[in-house]
Amino acid sequence: MGAKGNGLTSMKNMEKELLCPVCQEMYKQPLVLPCTHNVCQACAREVLGQQGYIGHGGDPSSEPTSPASTPSTRSPRLSRRTLPKPDRLDRLLKSGFGTYPGRKRGALHPQVIMFPCPACQGDVELGERGLAGLFRNLTLERVVERYRQSVSVGGAILCQLCKPPPLEATKGCTECRATFCNECFKLFHPWGTQKAQHEPTLPTLSFRPKGLMCPDHKEEVTHYCKTCQRLVCQLCRVRRTHSGHKITPVLSAYQALKDKLTKSLTYILGNQDTVQTQICELEEAVRHTEVSGQQAKEEVSQLVRGLGAVLEEKRASLLQAIEECQQERLARLSAQIQEHRSLLDGSGLVGYAQEVLKETDQPCFVQAAKQLHNRIARATEALQTFRPAASSSFRHCQLDVGREMKLLTELNFLRAPEAPVIDTQRTFAYDQIFLCWRLPPHSPPAWHYTVEFRRTDVPAQPGPARWQRREEVRGTSALLENPDTGSVYVLRVRGWNKAGYGEYSEDVHLHTPPAPVLHFFLDGRWGASRERLAISKDQRAVRSVPGLPLLLAADRLLTGCHLSVDVVLGDVAVTQGRSYWACAVDPASYLVKVGVGLESKLQESFQGAPDVISPRYDPDSGHDSGAEDATVEASPPFAFLTIGMGKILLGSGTSSNTGLTGRDGPTAGCTVPLPPRLGICLDYERGRVSFLDAVSFRGLLECPLDCSGPVCPAFCFIGGGAVQLQEPVGTKPERKVTIGGFAKLD
Repeated sequence: MGAKGNGLTSMKNMEKELLCPVCQEMYKQPLVLPCTHNVCQACAREVLGQQGYIGHGGDPSSEPTSPASTPSTRSPRLSRRTLPKPDRLDRLLKSGFGTYPGRKRGALHPQVIMFPCPACQGDVELGERGLAGLFRNLTLERVVERYRQSVSVGGAILCQLCKPPPLEATKGCTECRATFCNECFKLFHPWGTQKAQHEPTLPTLSFRPKGLMCPDHKEEVTHYCKTCQRLVCQLCRVRRTHSGHKITPVLSAYQALKDKLTKSLTYILGNQDTVQTQICELEEAVRHTEVSGQQAKEEVSQLVRGLGAVLEEKRASLLQAIEECQQERLARLSAQIQEHRSLLDGSGLVGYAQEVLKETDQPCFVQAAKQLHNRIARATEALQTFRPAASSSFRHCQLDVGREMKLLTELNFLRAPEAPVIDTQRTFAYDQIFLCWRLPPHSPPAWHYTVEFRRTDVPAQPGPARWQRREEVRGTSALLENPDTGSVYVLRVRGWNKAGYGEYSEDVHLHTPPAPVLHFFLDGRWGASRERLAISKDQRAVRSVPGLPLLLAADRLLTGCHLSVDVVLGDVAVTQGRSYWACAVDPASYLVKVGVGLESKLQESFQGAPDVISPRYDPDSGHDSGAEDATVEASPPFAFLTIGMGKILLGSGTSSNTGLTGRDGPTAGCTVPLPPRLGICLDYERGRVSFLDAVSFRGLLECPLDCSGPVCPAFCFIGGGAVQLQEPVGTKPERKVTIGGFAKLD
């Protein structure tokens, strides 16, 4: 009884899954759209009719019809259906769809039927046949029928065409495949029409085909096309449409899909506690959102009130300044008016002057008129050069609030920083990992950044990937110290400001060197000619300048010439372990050799800087000299990689990457392009030297080496050329020379 009650409750709770997205009612003859969503057949017909498609609602003989699917006898309930938005329909009509109703199928440019799916809001292509090329979802129909039976307590079959509330069905029609009440049966079987000849039957809800039929060939579907993700019949298999596609029997597809669905459903049912926990978390998030939203409203209101208070204070201050200026001007103008009124006849200064002029006593007149004359002179001058004592204009009190208005108009919520852009030109891994980035041009500023990184070549742990974090990084670069050698790191970064964290940048993958990085400087004391070699002050770069011998070689190329070999060694000798270093060779270099060799042999061979004949002379007597390899079985004392004119000459070594020059790997004498940086990896115990592309860490060449003594990095020049050692990412080390395991500072 409990299980039965739970099943009934489950059926009642899934009603929203059985509602058509167009009419918001129970599905009736649902069709499966190419986007896997469902829609009632009648609703689909009406939507196509709204778009102007005529004659593409499907062939009545191909699918069972009902009165609701006949445009001329639509049910009154269809008037309440919510159709797709008019702007989507107008957009489709303007793009050309629906403007050619009734186009023949044999036209040169067949009409493509587009259907606006109301569920995913996307425009799906129905093909040339429209709804006639879609399958009915019989499984969904059966679920709807079981749901109706579970909801209807008495088990009564209701009329499918009545307005709500529907009446109990009294008749059924096998040809219409619908159940009717008496009134609806008369309405949809009018007298004098062909439908009036339909024989009524008892009401039932089982008006469905026994199986799915192919809409193209009216055959039962027997296979499933994995490429098209569509059920097909025997005739569909031999059509060119499915040529070369992966087609399996429908039984196999049924079993595979059922197993997947069962497994997923079992997982969900077995993790009901997790689902309930997540529901509680979401409910807590809803409550927190309500509280946070209210706090945000109060903060915004407080800030806006603060802006209003500042504006009110500023308004009072500006008005006070205008008032003071106005009073000052009025006082000056009032004084000037009084002065001019004294100049009127019979009043003030003029009257007093007239009385003084009546004085006949000369000494007394002179005494009184002296001061009066000065006043009359000033009044006369003021009268002749009249100008108001103060301006009546207040233009100097005008405010320019354009910038402030723009700021207030643009006042908006603070946005989090956009995803940073990794600067791949400056980001690299050497002794340490250096990551550099920048924000997009119109991104909000970031107060600090968070850098996350992890190794990708370690066994995956269960659960989400675990990232290591570097919090509150100031600036736009970060240094990750002590990375593991021979590993691949993935890094990403995101910014933070008061609005929170922004989006992550794109992941960048960096390869670390295969061995610990060897730090050294260039030492030009052995075999280096100061006239032809120029070593930089930091002793990390060297340039060879071609001198007179090379000019003579160019002039007497056919008669023989003598070229000098200039050699620069590193100031560190390796006596154990594995070491790695990188350098960049100028692509315009004439001939440069980069490699390693026994320190004693290098000093012995190049102490006197011998001359050689021909620019193609091999100065190393080492591994890449094929003639010597044929006669000497022991490991050579030198291993060099030859570079010239932007190319690398691969000698008779062992290639580490078969994809560089061919399927079977490079052969002796072939060339490959020069990468931006070259890497050299020395394994002292194994007596092997590997040359790598220092950017992608692809192997170029691997050679044996005699490691019976200290081994030094070496660089040989014939003609013009330049080499730059890669700078260490971290602090530059002290210059030191290591011989036989002992360190000596210069």
